[in-house]
Amino acid sequence: MTHNVNRQGHRRLVRPLTIIASVALALSACGAPSAAPPGQTGTGAAGGDGGGSKVIIGIGGQTLLTYLPTTLAQELGYYQEEGVNVELQDLQGGSKALTAMIGGSTHVTSGYYEHTIQMQAKNQKVKAFVDMGESSGLALLVAPKNEGKIKSIADLKGKNVGVTSPGSSTDMFVKFLLAKNGMRQTDAAVSAIGAGSSAVAAMEQGQVDAAVMLEPDISVLTKRIGHEPVLLEDVRTAEGLKEVFETAAWPSSSLYAKTEWLDQNKETAGKLARAIKRTLEFIAGHSGEEIAAKMPEKFSGGDKALYAKVIEDLKLTLSKNGAFAEEGVQAVLKTQQVANPEVGDKAIKLEETYTNEFVK
Repeated sequence: MTHNVNRQGHRRLVRPLTIIASVALALSACGAPSAAPPGQTGTGAAGGDGGGSKVIIGIGGQTLLTYLPTTLAQELGYYQEEGVNVELQDLQGGSKALTAMIGGSTHVTSGYYEHTIQMQAKNQKVKAFVDMGESSGLALLVAPKNEGKIKSIADLKGKNVGVTSPGSSTDMFVKFLLAKNGMRQTDAAVSAIGAGSSAVAAMEQGQVDAAVMLEPDISVLTKRIGHEPVLLEDVRTAEGLKEVFETAAWPSSSLYAKTEWLDQNKETAGKLARAIKRTLEFIAGHSGEEIAAKMPEKFSGGDKALYAKVIEDLKLTLSKNGAFAEEGVQAVLKTQQVANPEVGDKAIKLEETYTNEFVK
């Protein structure tokens, strides 16, 4: 059972994460799944008669399970069946994936919905058009070297916290927790540790004092350090989501693009949305084992049977139909208003940050 430390510094126990030990046992044998360097392709372009011009999707960490539907849609052949030629690029962090899209290197981003709000605050129009996750899937872990020293968010003052990349959703999570606990954003520094093997190594080797991580990296770290990690906050469960964000839904991984691109490529956007919606339906209707069997071999860390158990747990946090919930987008806005000074009290038109027209 994983220990979780609340804001007052007292230990409490959360719902058992029954999959961690067994998954970590297998994954650790081969290390964490590695991700391609920024700017390089992930699993490559969809082959065959994709139809039309190639659509490049930048992913904010392709091996992270929160983005599994984006890759699974390709492995199932759904992009091709819908008539769109897709190339996936692993950019290892949400902010990097966003930057690539804004700069024109990619057309669409598989990243967190909150980025659309951030961009509107900067007077740039970006819109999400299919929701994949109803929980951020994040957890804030204490590095092994600091167990017993860091017992609350307040203890992060003067410490270095690992995130996938500055400006990413992992970074925003740190800033939100600091603000929620009456601290300044400058009270803790953040360092980019990426995802996969680099993130696990950073924690195991004490390169950072704590880190925001996702699965399967948390499971790998658990095995490598030989015991359950100490968690300061965990929103992988419905209980944790309610406690931290005070909501039952928090749109996270999504497909988003520049609003101008969406307006000019409605047919293509519809094909992408249908492919992801079909993938979500596939996930809901199949076991973790069946889903793992469809994923690239390298993503499993060498043991698909145990990788399947992580996926089975992930299913609880995924959207069933790709649609954004009003309660959820409102909750994300509130966290941005707290965590992100660039959003702050600016007037945000949420209806311009997402659409459900392509998943109806």
